[in-house]
Amino acid sequence: MLQSIKELYDDKLRASDGEIGHVKDFYFDDRHWAVRYVVADTGSWLPGRQVLLSPHVFGGLHQSGKRLVVNLTRKQIEDGPSIQSHKPVSRQFEEEYYRYYGWPYYWQGAGVWGMSGFPILELPTKPFGSNLDPHSPHVDAHLRSTVAVNGYQLQASDGITGHIHDFMMDAKSWVIDQLVIKTGHRFSGKEVQIPTSAVDRVGYEESTVFVKLTREAVEQSPQHHLAPVGVAA
Repeated sequence: MLQSIKELYDDKLRASDGEIGHVKDFYFDDRHWAVRYVVADTGSWLPGRQVLLSPHVFGGLHQSGKRLVVNLTRKQIEDGPSIQSHKPVSRQFEEEYYRYYGWPYYWQGAGVWGMSGFPILELPTKPFGSNLDPHSPHVDAHLRSTVAVNGYQLQASDGITGHIHDFMMDAKSWVIDQLVIKTGHRFSGKEVQIPTSAVDRVGYEESTVFVKLTREAVEQSPQHHLAPVGVAA
């Protein structure tokens, strides 16, 4: 079942012992199209810090109204690895982050979530990272912001045809399966969905997503009809 990323912005985030803020952004891996982190706006609680929440802390996407439940305490989040809000996410930070919580590195192994299944519903008794080689050959985390990529133009094989309007994510695996494209006029055009498997590359310098489809194929793709997907907690 697919969930609109855009519909999750500003949802409240609640830890096991209180509110921690709201959803500000999502960081996804542009190789697997998996959402790796929810970016939390914590307001005045942890000023100057960028709080990242791995999908592991949700154990799946469970909405209760406009609230997402986080399986951590406020203290666990506060004591976790800190990253300044103006700095990019480095692999060094990710290694520290995953060791802190005891999760297996998602970048080691052939699967979308590395050598583990997903989601991990409970914290392991022994940290996975302690017996893994921390020097991954993939030094670039390849993490991109959905807020930043939203609005990128779509480059088909024969020209520009619309722009990115939303991301449709599998609510269980946290993998972005479909891109919502607004074709035609920015205000009066129609919305269609294309699979992320059709993406050739994302050009960040050009603010463009390149796809292996013709303009006609994009414009004739299934129309996008948003339906609520929330699952009661």
